[in-house]
Amino acid sequence: MTAPAGHAVRTVLGDIAPEDLGVCDAHDHLFLRSPQLPGQELDSAEEAAAELAAFRAAGGQSVVQWTPHGMGRHAGRLPALSTTSGIRLVAATGLHQAAHYTTEFLARLRADGLAALFVRELTEGIGESGVRAGLIKVAGGFHGLDAHARWTMAAAAEAHRATGAPISVHLELGTGAPDVLDLLCGEFGVPPHRVILGHLNRSPDLICHLQAAEAGAYVAFDGPSRTHHATDWRMPDAARSLADAGFGDRILLGGDTTTAGARSVRGGPGMPHLLRRVRPRLEDAVGAELVGRILTTNPGRAFGVEWTAG
Repeated sequence: MTAPAGHAVRTVLGDIAPEDLGVCDAHDHLFLRSPQLPGQELDSAEEAAAELAAFRAAGGQSVVQWTPHGMGRHAGRLPALSTTSGIRLVAATGLHQAAHYTTEFLARLRADGLAALFVRELTEGIGESGVRAGLIKVAGGFHGLDAHARWTMAAAAEAHRATGAPISVHLELGTGAPDVLDLLCGEFGVPPHRVILGHLNRSPDLICHLQAAEAGAYVAFDGPSRTHHATDWRMPDAARSLADAGFGDRILLGGDTTTAGARSVRGGPGMPHLLRRVRPRLEDAVGAELVGRILTTNPGRAFGVEWTAG
């Protein structure tokens, strides 16, 4: 199933038809900075370009960057990187967990209005870059939602209503999906098919995955385990469980490269790992045809929306 007519994915070079995304890494990072990851900043444009070249050589055609506001997005660098690499890039607005920011930074956002910031970055551009974001990224906590998460999700829902933008959610260690859906979709009225739940592979609870897909949300399996948990070898089972239940069209795949050492150009898995290792492993589990749709059709439908502003 393709995206409905009139829907578009908002890339850093402009809006495109969902089917033009091609083979997509649906959750990754070219630039990222956080006090939670000292000394591991993703801030090199040269390494970002090399990583995109490696991803393209592996067959990749697009990357959705989930780096939100205030975490070193370098939005102004993205158009040139997209043009040079031939990789379509989607940027994010939004806000991560409070731990990634200073108290003063968050106080300024409260005073200025968070939803207004999200809308401005989606419709006018990020800072002075002129690059418009194509999604709103927010975050939950471990098996729950604190006051910060509720504030950011309320702003995300308001910005969604104003623009039509999809909302992606960092689930801490893959937990808390029911609470997120209750808040975003139940209380705030966001359509479930406009919500992408990230990191569900980190909590291989097949019942939770099935319930999220049944609700209509997208289920993202994004990034290899960094601690050799059982999540990696359980992920094909999780994909098969969803496919057997008829929800193969709700699955997304991503690399989620969050540290400099994890980049392929530094010897880590990086973006190419998704296509070099994850894709064939999933093809063994659910078949090449479905994996092809998971990498192409599903991202187009998840991030392709009918923009109502901008």
